[in-house]
Amino acid sequence: MFFSDRSDAGRQLAARLDHLRGRDVVVLGLPRGGVPVAAEVADALDAPLDICLVRKLGVPHRPEVAMGAIGEGGVRVLNDGVIHEAGVDDRALAAVEERELAELDQRARRYRGSRTPVPLEGRTVLVVDDGLATGATALAACRVVRARGAARIVLAVPVAPPGWTARLGGEADETVGVRTPEGFYAVGQFYREFPQTPDDEVIACLDRSRAGRDPVVRDTEVRIPVDGAVLAGRLAVPEGAAGLVLFAHGSGSSRHSPRNRAVAAELNGAGLATLLFDLLGEAEAADRAHVFDTPLLAGRLAGATERLAERPDVAGLPLGYFGASTGAAAALWAAGDPASPVAAVVSRGGRPDLAADRLAGVRAPTLLVVGAEDPLVLDLNRRAGALLRCENRLAVVEGATHLFEEPGALEEVAELATSWFTGRFRGRRAPATGADQPVPTSRPR
Repeated sequence: MFFSDRSDAGRQLAARLDHLRGRDVVVLGLPRGGVPVAAEVADALDAPLDICLVRKLGVPHRPEVAMGAIGEGGVRVLNDGVIHEAGVDDRALAAVEERELAELDQRARRYRGSRTPVPLEGRTVLVVDDGLATGATALAACRVVRARGAARIVLAVPVAPPGWTARLGGEADETVGVRTPEGFYAVGQFYREFPQTPDDEVIACLDRSRAGRDPVVRDTEVRIPVDGAVLAGRLAVPEGAAGLVLFAHGSGSSRHSPRNRAVAAELNGAGLATLLFDLLGEAEAADRAHVFDTPLLAGRLAGATERLAERPDVAGLPLGYFGASTGAAAALWAAGDPASPVAAVVSRGGRPDLAADRLAGVRAPTLLVVGAEDPLVLDLNRRAGALLRCENRLAVVEGATHLFEEPGALEEVAELATSWFTGRFRGRRAPATGADQPVPTSRPR
């Protein structure tokens, strides 16, 4: 026995997954038995928990033997060898599929109710089950997740037979297992307690995860018409939102930027709405000249700000801009317009020099966040701070380079941004200063 129960298995599995912490991960458990395992993993990684609905296709008269699996979105995986050996014809296969599709739909309504699935597009998705035997269900789950737009798929299980990763055919980008024992014949043989997981436990796991990650956030894909272009984005609005932050990404990035998404998630958790969107259409982005056209990008940002003011769910909220790299120049350029309604600006590793002519006109309190190991950008931000006439602060994150990829660095950026926006949105004022202020940190070195 390796595990006392599924919760113990989840804790042991979570210990192998710490490298995913802070990576904008969504954890998906495979109902039913995989959900209690996934709940422990999601809790350890402080990540949202959802389900990935797939159903095993059992051989008629021997349902414990999998001849394939189906999943949400019409995904179908068949094991032709098992089907041939068991003598299953097309009619019998269709009957099993019809029955399992009905169960799939019923479980979706039972587990999720009126709630929509957690968005997966552009994110790292961690698929978790209580073990892997044939691999058919896991294979179907990976294909379902990929079809829903996941950028990276990690499949993790407490126990699997030796050589189990070969059964996935490369469908997962990464695989993680705790144990791969010889003599494997069933997942349950490695658990002291392995009862069937009831539906009530699945629902309870999902409810606890959502309750622990309040406020509830309504996540919507939006299309914003601005200056003849239609900009794609994702608007996330927590219940009782206290403000709205629009993100301006840097060159070569997009609304799928994992760093901006991680910061946005922190802001959502603090009760702030966020808009992650592309400042350029796909064809425009192919022209590198547009990527560095600060007036164009700033105009798009300002236009999106005006459009959002027409939406009832965010109308009247205090507004902020979060700019990264060259996107910070667009944010500051837009904020420098005398008519700008923005109440606060945060720049992450920004290029404020590209908006130098507009810096003196910025009225919104501005936080410039730079890594201590990014000397060129640090110097540019020091110079920009001297040109700003508004309340401003230069926060230097010790040990961080330009992309803040060091352990804990991006988390510090998110905490700084959250504090800055919430403080200014609530009308609190902080002493204006242009001096460098290194940020105390407890990050591992």
